[in-house]
Order: sequence, then C-alpha cells, then structure tokens
Amino acid sequence: MAHVDPASPPSTTRRDDRVLPATRVLSVVLVPILLTAFVILYGSPSDTGRLFAWTIRPSLTPMVLGSAYLGGAWFFVRVARERRWARVGAGLLSVTLFAALLGVATVIHWDRFNHGHVAFWLWATLYFVAPFLVLAAWVANTRVAALPRPDELRLRPGARAVVAGGAGLALAQGLVMFAVPSLVIPVWPWLLTPLTCRVVGAVFCLGSAGLVVLRDSRWVRLRLMVEVEVVMLTLILVGAVRGRSDLYTDRPLTWLLLTGLAATLGASLLLWRAMAGRERARGTSARPAPPRTSAR
Repeated sequence: MAHVDPASPPSTTRRDDRVLPATRVLSVVLVPILLTAFVILYGSPSDTGRLFAWTIRPSLTPMVLGSAYLGGAWFFVRVARERRWARVGAGLLSVTLFAALLGVATVIHWDRFNHGHVAFWLWATLYFVAPFLVLAAWVANTRVAALPRPDELRLRPGARAVVAGGAGLALAQGLVMFAVPSLVIPVWPWLLTPLTCRVVGAVFCLGSAGLVVLRDSRWVRLRLMVEVEVVMLTLILVGAVRGRSDLYTDRPLTWLLLTGLAATLGASLLLWRAMAGRERARGTSARPAPPRTSAR
C-alpha cells in the first residue's frame, strides 16, 4: 500500500491558481467600507470628530490613513475581479498584519474612541474580525495555488534586492512606531499621539508586502503591490502638500521622510516601466514571424 503523507494536500485539490469564491465575496464586502473611509478621511480630514470613529488631529494623519484605505480599495477590487491567485496573493498577509495592529491599537486606546458613533462600531467590528477572515482567505487560496512556471517574467537580482530592502525598512519602521511610540513622537514630522503613532505605524507595515520577492521574484506576484504603492504614495505626498502647515519643517526627519517617499514613488514607477518593457519584448519575441512569400 502506498504511503500517504498527511501533511500533503489531498489529491482531489485542484492547484489551478484560482481565486476562491469566498475570497471574492470578502473583497466585495470590504471595498465600499474602505471607499467610505477614504472619502471621510481624505475629503474631510478636519471633521473626524463628527464623521469618524475618533477625533484625529492634525489633518495630515487622517489623510495618510485615507491614502491607505484607497490603496486597499483598489487592491480588493482587483482581488474580486482577478482569476489568478498569483496576481493578488502577496498582499493579503500585509493586510492581515495591518488589520491586526489596528485591532490591538483599538484595545490599547479604547478610551480615545467615539463609542456612541456608528463609525466606531464599524471600525471595531472590522478590525476585530478582518484579521482572521483575511488570514483564512490567504490560507485557503494558498492550498490551490499553482507552482511557478519557469518561463514567467522575474525581477532581476538588483531590483529584487532593492524591493526587499525597502519592504524590510517599511516593516521595521512600522513596528517601531507601533511598539515604542514614545521613541518616535518627539522626532516625527508632524504631531502624533500614542494612538495615531501606532496607526501610522500600521500603515507603514503594509509595505511588508514587498518581502514576497525573497521567496518568489515573479513580476506577476509584485505587479499589483506596486500599483497599490503608487496610489498610496501619491495620495500621501499630495496630503503633505495639503497639510503642509502641520509639518515641523525644523525637524530633519521631515525632509528625510518626504524625500524617501518621493524617491520610493519614483523607483516604483521606474520599476513598472522597466518590467512593462520587458513584458512587451517577451511578447514580441514570442510572436510567430509572418510567413514568407516565395519570389515569382
């Protein structure tokens, strides 16, 4: 009798790289929530006391959080429509971490929230439940993920190292902001409280999605993450212009952070352009040559 490894997936599991229906449903549910939060936080950043789960000051912080929400909305729109898991799977673990950190921050700073506001109960429900649902979606879809094909376009070693390094720095910064806000608040480019420091730290942790290249350097795995990053960074930089009066221009970290965000945005666009060019080149080389006509 053949030995069957209990740790291996059942033979009936189709590893066809599909996005499971339950994951699509979860994405469809999350998109309007994220879009609503974006409209409130980015559109009316000075009115969070009336419209949001807690009063956030100054206005630059809600715009940063709103930027993450619009990036998340775009991500989940793509998850809901995508057929291939490899195109979206890299983002779910970073979303799980983001949601889990915000759930923990909610418990730590419970007294700072507007408990009588419906937005708070939506916030609390979302961040107490979403980490488990998103993680479950990742686990379930990973079981049907197809193995990489050798002919798929991959990042070159230099680009892979830069992406992984940037993702690692974003994760490290986010975790420090969450774990030790008292270390960050005195030097941060704008006013933070312990709660908002942890929230901004959770936003930085979304950058950990780029660490996927350490294990899988296929462009198909990173493409959507770059799209989301471009959306977020563009909105954050526009928010910095809108909320420039909130910035402490005498702090060195202000200019270091803004320069770093702008450089990351530029590098992301350059990476996108380079990989798109390689895709076009591969498509052209794979196209069959037109048949020759014999000379008469």
